[in-house]
Amino acid sequence: MPRIRFYFGLGLVVCSCVAATLNGVSSPTTAAAPSIEGAQAKSVTIAADVDRSPVDLVLTPDERYLITVNQTSASLSLIEVATGRVVQEVPCGEHPTAIAITPDGSRVLVSCAYAGTVEAFDVAPTGLTKAASIDVGFYPYGIAVAADAKKAYVAQADAAAIVELDLSTWKALRTIEVGRWPRQVALSPDGKTLAVGTSGDQTVSMVDLDAGKLAFQHRTGGGLNIGQLQIDREGKFVYFPWIIYRQFSITPGMIRLGWVLASRIARAEVKENKYREAISLDIPGQAVGDPHGLALTPDESWMVCTASGTHELLAYKMSAQNFMSIGGPGDLADPRVWRNENLFYRVPLGGRPKNVRASKDNRRVFVANYELNAVQTVDLETRAVVQTINLGGPKEPSLARRGDAIFHDARRSLDQWYSCASCHYDGGINAVPMDTRNDGSDKTYKTVTALYRADKTGPWTWHGWQQDLDAAMRKSLTDTMLGPQPSDDDVQAMTAYLSQLQPPPNPHALAAAKDAELQATVDRGRLVFQSAKANCAACHSGPNFTDGEIHDVGLGSEKDRYDGFNTPSLVGVFRRVRLLHDGRARSLEQVLTEDHSPTKVTGQGELTTAELADLIAYLKTL
Repeated sequence: MPRIRFYFGLGLVVCSCVAATLNGVSSPTTAAAPSIEGAQAKSVTIAADVDRSPVDLVLTPDERYLITVNQTSASLSLIEVATGRVVQEVPCGEHPTAIAITPDGSRVLVSCAYAGTVEAFDVAPTGLTKAASIDVGFYPYGIAVAADAKKAYVAQADAAAIVELDLSTWKALRTIEVGRWPRQVALSPDGKTLAVGTSGDQTVSMVDLDAGKLAFQHRTGGGLNIGQLQIDREGKFVYFPWIIYRQFSITPGMIRLGWVLASRIARAEVKENKYREAISLDIPGQAVGDPHGLALTPDESWMVCTASGTHELLAYKMSAQNFMSIGGPGDLADPRVWRNENLFYRVPLGGRPKNVRASKDNRRVFVANYELNAVQTVDLETRAVVQTINLGGPKEPSLARRGDAIFHDARRSLDQWYSCASCHYDGGINAVPMDTRNDGSDKTYKTVTALYRADKTGPWTWHGWQQDLDAAMRKSLTDTMLGPQPSDDDVQAMTAYLSQLQPPPNPHALAAAKDAELQATVDRGRLVFQSAKANCAACHSGPNFTDGEIHDVGLGSEKDRYDGFNTPSLVGVFRRVRLLHDGRARSLEQVLTEDHSPTKVTGQGELTTAELADLIAYLKTL
């Protein structure tokens, strides 16, 4: 059962005040500011020089306040919209990912991915006060609140499921299976349908909440990294940005045609299973990298989209967009639209813009900007950033933080089509095998490996031919991305970023630690893993479950330039939706019973049904 914690009579936690300026970034002041309505500050618990990294935000119904969720500082910031003043900062669970507010504005809910919790904060004249917390596990991500504020729906990214919460009792009512890697969510106006971006299946899943089951999935057609979802006011369409991978060779010509990676915005029917419609975003010579946040103005006259990789806000006149279904939308943006500044324009933001929210005035939008540690207000009429609110952070970014920015910078690629993060989402994996040209061969598609602890898991590339991590960084930027040669400082920064990149907590390991029966199964699986029959430990050894050696297990092809494969780390293997070097296996069971079975690897015979189940349970905890 989920663990529930309630909090009563907690004192306010207030950080230093931040005074905003128009058209510029403000600097934190040294004095603590009062929270809403003049309540006195109690203490400062989050250091001013810690990066905040906001990823999501909400407006209170009266639009007097913004509340951001800050990922690296594990905190919420309460901001007075009129003045741009940060009036309060409170801590929350580790690695928050999303925030939602009840319709009356009295409470916000925050999903805290690494903590495995959903936390509630009351919004009152005295500020934000933590009210409750429930352990839901499995990397909680997007969150939506029902119109009557009685229920909430949380995406469990590591469980391919949605958990429904009763907000009066703080109990998990039911779990609904959806597609893999559910992240962003949106609830229909009638409260009957939940749209879920399921990037692991390259779909948007539509959940029938009355029936408590998955109704259908909208196929994107090669879609990756599905971003923020919004359902229109009539409840007819859900809108979302995504990128498409099209498996053509990485050449300048193919990239510029949009035939390698390209950006899209789609709309899909909420109630009917019809093929999605989409528009292309990329402009010749100046593509759009990593679209992420999306919002419609309340009157639905404009649609805005943040492009994290090209550090900008895109604004589209809704009435002029030609969303196309089968056979569309074409490789590049509609020139009729992008050449007309009355129908489309771009606002430079800098940093890494994430989720975005629109104001009731149909004029302002508010953007959470991760790298800038800030919230930006964009005026859609003047087409400019009119306010940048600094949430706190170091005066200068650390070396690893600079590497983080490079990793997510699509301008490092030819005509800014994609970034390192386009393929390595959050430094991890994606759902399709890709051809990066890194091994010197063409159209030898390989799964994208996670980069956690990359400095400790050499050699690199699937064939293990790359022995120098700095050289690997240079080659990826210049050969895979066809971008400019990085400086020595750039390479050092990227290596520093990868060296501190750690895998998220493993929910299966945490569950086993709390369940004696499950732990016993895992312990038996460990013995199978180490046994002569399976002999997994012969290659998958050490703290990262890789020996750093090259092995030929009979899975290569004539197209491969090198023989054998670098032993992949098994850390977080349960998250993968494609396994083995070419992604031919779709599950751990398929790996262990087909082309990579113990019979073929060790010649010691097949695993029994019980041994297979125990081994898979163990592998899921790595």
